[in-house]
Amino acid sequence: MFKNKPVRPDAQSIDTLIGAQVTIRGDIVFSGGLYVEGRILGKVIAEDGAKATLTLAEQGSIEGEVRAPVVILNGRLTGDVHATERIELAANARVQGNLHYQVVEMSAGAQLTGRLVHADAAAATTAEVLRELAEA
Repeated sequence: MFKNKPVRPDAQSIDTLIGAQVTIRGDIVFSGGLYVEGRILGKVIAEDGAKATLTLAEQGSIEGEVRAPVVILNGRLTGDVHATERIELAANARVQGNLHYQVVEMSAGAQLTGRLVHADAAAATTAEVLRELAEA
């Protein structure tokens, strides 16, 4: 019934590889394809308007917020994810945080401890809060 789809980078090429032996402490701003096999302690943010894909390999981990159009997860992530296009959770994904998405795909075996928040729902909630503040 469920087929394990191999985790692969998006149609874009990999422009940057963070190897398994690498730990980065600090925020990263990127464009293009970023493939993470190592560990990142900080935010991972795609440049505004850039075509960007973040791929977190099975042995990789990120502790911090992620913002990118396309996010493909198969490793460990602690923090919120904001994807303007798509989030893919592969079978070995272990996520602690909220996923803000336009489209989400979750394979059998993936684990999420947090909420799934659709982009339209988040925008509607923000608009409601702003209206309530304006009326107060």
